[in-house]
Amino acid sequence: VQLVESGGGSVQAGGPLRLSCVFGGIVTSRYYMAWFRQAPGKEREGVAAIDSAGSTTYAGSLKDRFAISRDSAKNTLFLHMNSLRPEDTGMYYCAADRGVVPNTELWESEYSFWGQGTQVTVS
Repeated sequence: VQLVESGGGSVQAGGPLRLSCVFGGIVTSRYYMAWFRQAPGKEREGVAAIDSAGSTTYAGSLKDRFAISRDSAKNTLFLHMNSLRPEDTGMYYCAADRGVVPNTELWESEYSFWGQGTQVTVS
């Protein structure tokens, strides 16, 4: 299984960014998929998740600015980020698993497959 993120970079505060994660080796339509992030000096945290039916879960108020989506035909997961803030800076990871328990969609421990991450820097 391979997960490869892309789309990170440096952006000015208030700007948008779209992250992509291409999955290889799994049928993504059967999997929970999620985005996590890790800010410098902090623990990794869940950002958003999407299940096989397209239902989404977001951390806190991120739903106001972030949107997770998937294109199962292309085995690709997206994270659309708007109105970015300096506190959104960090390494962003995509993750996948088939057996995520409801109400734990943003728990790191629920996911078996991880990408290497893509850096987002907001200044």
